[in-house]
Amino acid sequence: MSSPRTSAPTIGVFDSGFGGLTVLRALVARLPRARFAFIGDTARLPYGSKSRRTIARYAVESAQFLVREQGAEFLVIACNTASALALDAIQEAVPIPVLGVIEPGAAAARAASRTGDVLVIATDATVQSHAYASACRAQGLRAIEKACPLLVPLVEEGWTSHPVTAEVIGIYLDELNAEAAAQGLHADTLVLGCTHYPLLRPAIERAVPAGMRVIDSAESAAEAAAHLFHGRAAPLSSGDTPPTEIRCFATDSVEKFERLGSRFLGRPVGHVELVDLGG
Repeated sequence: MSSPRTSAPTIGVFDSGFGGLTVLRALVARLPRARFAFIGDTARLPYGSKSRRTIARYAVESAQFLVREQGAEFLVIACNTASALALDAIQEAVPIPVLGVIEPGAAAARAASRTGDVLVIATDATVQSHAYASACRAQGLRAIEKACPLLVPLVEEGWTSHPVTAEVIGIYLDELNAEAAAQGLHADTLVLGCTHYPLLRPAIERAVPAGMRVIDSAESAAEAAAHLFHGRAAPLSSGDTPPTEIRCFATDSVEKFERLGSRFLGRPVGHVELVDLGG
């Protein structure tokens, strides 16, 4: 019989949809003994079309659900838009450590880049916030951001290896590299600033110039979280390796979450529970 894991930390993970499951996937790989509660606010996405005030309210409600209802001791904001526009509001609203995905991505870019010039691809809302540019600047980097709005629907369609997707990626990166060259940047690092993009990483790595490093902000956030939570996972009894405990919640479209979520998590998401966070 396995020993109870009463001291295992409970980590809450929040996204406006289910792309943040790539962050959860990276977290599970690094903290397999933790408990995880993930909520996707699928009833109110996309966040990018909302005002900063509304995004902050929605994000705070999800964060409070994870803390109050699921007992989260740590919170990872697996949503670039919420990390860009609502991180401060979330940190003020909950009494636990909160980690976003943007600063870890910028820090990883700083560690990878030799020239100090980086490129960022993200959704329009994230690019419009200039959160990555600001975080990169704080790391002493010069950054150019580009919105790539076609990539999310292509991922959700399952076209991660489709020739059309490869062509779209090539067009976006050609435009971005041309803009960088026009501004005199010698970019050697590309940051994936959307949690859908890890599913496109092989195609993106084939499309970037030789020698360019690709930084997955989901992996970077998970690495930062693992450092933050180091030593908090409970020890296992000898020879015992219990499965990671994951509970998933959504505010709408539970069937779609269950169907598509496995692509992002890399394993079946199992039963997804429907919750109502209000209007």
